[in-house]
Amino acid sequence: MVLLDDLKSFLSTSINPRIENNEKYRLASILVVIYGTEPIVIMTEKPKHMKFHAGEISFPGGKLDSDDLDLLETALRETREEIGLSISKEQVIGQLEPVVTLNSGFLILPFISIVDKIPVLSANAEVEKIFHIPLESFLKTQARDPDPSHNLIQEMYTFEYENQIVWGASARILKQIRDCLKS
Repeated sequence: MVLLDDLKSFLSTSINPRIENNEKYRLASILVVIYGTEPIVIMTEKPKHMKFHAGEISFPGGKLDSDDLDLLETALRETREEIGLSISKEQVIGQLEPVVTLNSGFLILPFISIVDKIPVLSANAEVEKIFHIPLESFLKTQARDPDPSHNLIQEMYTFEYENQIVWGASARILKQIRDCLKS
């Protein structure tokens, strides 16, 4: 079983919350929050009426606002707004490689926070449901995305939790975490 301390050592990196944007993509960031002794990862389901990524399973996060100092501030603000979880910059232990979205034109910088425990969460209007997913068994569900149209920009994967399919940018972020744990 993977322990939180092991996760911290595997996923800790230097943090550079700025991306030189070539204007091809809109900038966004997400926060991967992992907590608990059995490591649990928090994900959300977007409401079906959303303009982008309706009904998809994703991480808390969103687009860079003009008021945000950098993408880390975006991820922390969006996490607080979407699920009512306040994470400090000091609780962010690293970041992953940026991923792009196929349809909506976002370049997403994923940050990682590993904490011992979290308070009760509450979803705002941008979140249909909050999932608390056992990380280790979840990562074992990785499969190739069977939809050939999803493989246009890079290799695509899926993960599954309670008959929900996680795909796209969220799945590529999970694949990065899985690869870090395997190394």
